[in-house]
Amino acid sequence: MVKRLLAVLAHPDDESFGPGGTLALYAQEGVEVHLICATRGDVGEIPPEMQLNAEETARIREDELHCAASELGLTGVHLLGYRDSGMPGSIDNSHPDALASAPVAEVAEKVAGLMRQIRPQVVITHDPIGGYRHPDHIAIHKAAVEAFNSAREEMEGASAPLNSRPQKLYYHTFPRRFLRYMVRLLPLFGKNPRKFGRNEDIDLLEISRVDFPIHARIDFRLVADIKEKASACHQSQQGPSSGGLFGVLMRLFSGPETFTRAHPPASDKLRERDLFDGVDSD
Repeated sequence: MVKRLLAVLAHPDDESFGPGGTLALYAQEGVEVHLICATRGDVGEIPPEMQLNAEETARIREDELHCAASELGLTGVHLLGYRDSGMPGSIDNSHPDALASAPVAEVAEKVAGLMRQIRPQVVITHDPIGGYRHPDHIAIHKAAVEAFNSAREEMEGASAPLNSRPQKLYYHTFPRRFLRYMVRLLPLFGKNPRKFGRNEDIDLLEISRVDFPIHARIDFRLVADIKEKASACHQSQQGPSSGGLFGVLMRLFSGPETFTRAHPPASDKLRERDLFDGVDSD
C-alpha cells in the first residue's frame, strides 16, 4: 500500500516550526507527504531593515517554503493563494483577499478538491484555536475539517478503495503543561504572559487554559536535524528563538510532536506512536 499524508496549514513556516519532524520522518520512511499552504505569508513579521511590501514579503516567504519542503522531503506543495490575515485585531484581518475573510465553504471546497487528487489516508491540520488563536490557523482548521468530512463521505459513496480515502484526521497541538510553566516563570523575569511575542499580541495565559487531549506522540529524533534545516530556510521569520528565556524553556520542555485524533473519535486514554495505526490497506 502506498501511504499518503496531507498537512493542511496556514502559512509558510507552519510546516517547519510546527509538525516538521513528523513530516520529515514519514517522508524518510517512504510515505508520500503533501502540504496544502493556504496563504503566502504576505504580512509576516519581516525584519524592519528588509523594508519589503506585502507582495515582496509573500514572494520571499514562498521561496523559503519551497526550500523547507525540499529539506523535509515533501512530495508536493499546494498553495491556495489567499492573503495572510495577520494577527488577531490587525487591519489585515478584514482585507477582502484575506483567508480569514473567505467563506469557510469556499476554502473547504478547494481543500477537498486537492484531497480527491492526493488521496491521503491521514490528514493533519491546526487545532481548533490555531495553536495561539491566529485567525488564519483557525480558518484553515475549519476548512480542513469540513473538507475531510466532505471528501470522505463522497469517496465512500462512490465506493472508492479504502486505501484511497481519508481515514484519519489529526490536530497538531501541544501539551499545555509547558505553557503553564512559562506563564508562571515569565513574571519572575519581568515579562507579562498576556503580552507575549515581538508585538506583545499573544496571550499565553488564555491559551494555557484551553487544553486538547494528546492521542498521538511522534518521536522525530532521528530526523531532528532535518527539521532544523527546514526551519533555517525561513530566514525572514528569524525562526524560533534559540536564546534568552524562551530558548531555555524550549530546550527544557521540548519533546515529541503531539496530536489530537479528531477522526475516528478517540478516548482520552488512546496513545498512538504512528499516525497510520489502523489505516485500512484494502
